[in-house]
Amino acid sequence: MSRNFGKLLVSLALPAILVAVTLVAAPASADQAVRLQYRTSAPGATTAQAEPWLRLFNDGTTTVPLNQVKIRYYLTGTETYRFACSWAVVGCATITGRFAPQEGGKQYLEVGFTSGSLSPGQNTSDMQLRFHRADWQTFAQGDDYSYGPNTAYTNWDRIAVYVNGQLAWGKPTGTDPDPDPDPTNPPGGTGELFDDFTYSSSTDPRLAQRGWTVRSSSGGPGVPGATWSPSAVSFPGGLLTLDSSTNGTAAGTVQTELSTASRKFHEGTYAARVRFSDAPTGGPDGEHVVQTFFTITPLRYNLDPDYGELDFEYLPNGGWGEPSNILYATSWETYQGEPWQAVNTHTEERTSFAGWHDLVIQVSGGRIRYYVDGRLFADHGDIHYPETPMWIMFNQWFIDLQSATGTRTYRQQVDYLYHSKNEVVPPATVLSRVAALRAAGTAFKDTVPNP
Repeated sequence: MSRNFGKLLVSLALPAILVAVTLVAAPASADQAVRLQYRTSAPGATTAQAEPWLRLFNDGTTTVPLNQVKIRYYLTGTETYRFACSWAVVGCATITGRFAPQEGGKQYLEVGFTSGSLSPGQNTSDMQLRFHRADWQTFAQGDDYSYGPNTAYTNWDRIAVYVNGQLAWGKPTGTDPDPDPDPTNPPGGTGELFDDFTYSSSTDPRLAQRGWTVRSSSGGPGVPGATWSPSAVSFPGGLLTLDSSTNGTAAGTVQTELSTASRKFHEGTYAARVRFSDAPTGGPDGEHVVQTFFTITPLRYNLDPDYGELDFEYLPNGGWGEPSNILYATSWETYQGEPWQAVNTHTEERTSFAGWHDLVIQVSGGRIRYYVDGRLFADHGDIHYPETPMWIMFNQWFIDLQSATGTRTYRQQVDYLYHSKNEVVPPATVLSRVAALRAAGTAFKDTVPNP
């Protein structure tokens, strides 16, 4: 089955402009002159993987913020590709990549940066980038406009560099829409979702009107035979509250979940302020409970290659062989139910995360970055990068049942949800946007287009 990678983002609804530049463009300003060098470590005209290595120079007199820089590498063909960064002096975690279509069966790879700066007289040194077809078939790169067979660094004007939206180096080719505007003005990339959870109860009709589903259907995950109860989902003081409980029996076990009804979320930034708890609000402690914030697609069949799941999972009392509290960030390629086979990667920390935490997941350029309270917690990618649109969910469920007697109730709460489609938003910027939305009296906003 062909894998569907890449958002192939259609540009903002502006008329495409045919760029026919025959000379190297003048810099955006004399003070801000940049120059790009290129080499390849895969010089063959036909290859399984293109490997452009780049170095960006600042020949001007002022510092260039790298988050204002976009580098465009032009390709022939409409195949679906995956981008990756093998190694970079500036850090692969700061580099993004996306593919955008052009007219006439062409496209370009746009490389960007989430942070960093380039002082006058400095260069980025090696940025060892690569991309391959999503189905891993070989392809011809010899006819790609930006390709060159040189294996030593050379000034290369067939790759364009934009600084703050202005062409600063190179000769673009093909239909080239205006460079992306400042993504923070207005915010939201190509769509923005925000919810302050100001609902009266789980039966509030606005939940369905705003695209939410409170789960009542049976099934996994969790204890077989447990009930998923809408009545255990509430919104006191504008906080999504999940109260999951058990008396030690499947029939007496209640689990909770709130999910978006639409699978329209793929690349971009996901954020929520979540309160984890280590102890129950009542009854004896010790249950293997899972408290979550995640995105997911349906598994159509065992080892479905188009499955995707990006998880924050907190286990206050351990479970899955862990003896005590642990927080996981897990990225899934796929899985099989029977016999169990998981294809995922995870990062974990074994300590208490009880209390409020701002959780951020950035999905862009073949990388998935998880942040906890502004700190980079995990960086995943490669085969674990999601290929298809996902739901956004919060749930709280039990791995198994312990032998303690009496009913015990565990509480997870969520203060807000924020998503920006097709935009990498730093954690600090998420907080400022949420504060601005609240200051404007916005309780809910959804401009994310339906698929």
